[in-house]
Amino acid sequence: MTGKIGNITFDCANPRELSQFWAAVLGYPWQDWPPQMKAELLASGLTEADLEEKSVAMDPTGVGQRLFFQRVPEGKVVKNRVHLDINPSLEGKATPEQIDEEKDRIVALGATVDHLHDEQWGPIREYHYVMLDPEGNEFCIH
Repeated sequence: MTGKIGNITFDCANPRELSQFWAAVLGYPWQDWPPQMKAELLASGLTEADLEEKSVAMDPTGVGQRLFFQRVPEGKVVKNRVHLDINPSLEGKATPEQIDEEKDRIVALGATVDHLHDEQWGPIREYHYVMLDPEGNEFCIH
């Protein structure tokens, strides 16, 4: 048996806000706690404040990756050691024009551009944006 990635987890200050941002980036419909699950959680003794501590962005089809967000007391202080790469093309490598369009779309959702990386690596053109989500987590658009 082999393992598989169940979640990509983000430590953050505002789980609900960050999950809404990433749901929009990935084209997932965002949903707060489903009503039945929320009722069960509250019936178990959790409070509305407890429910604000965690959130999720998930593909309702189950095909796309599930992102989990949990509140932590400390802020981000150093560069991520792992980051997400967003590819705006569903058919292979994205063109610079597709990458630029995706950058503009994601900036409109609340991200900021850290820098554009446009260099040759041998015969390969490396063209991508290094971005920051609303809490400063790095990700790239390739």
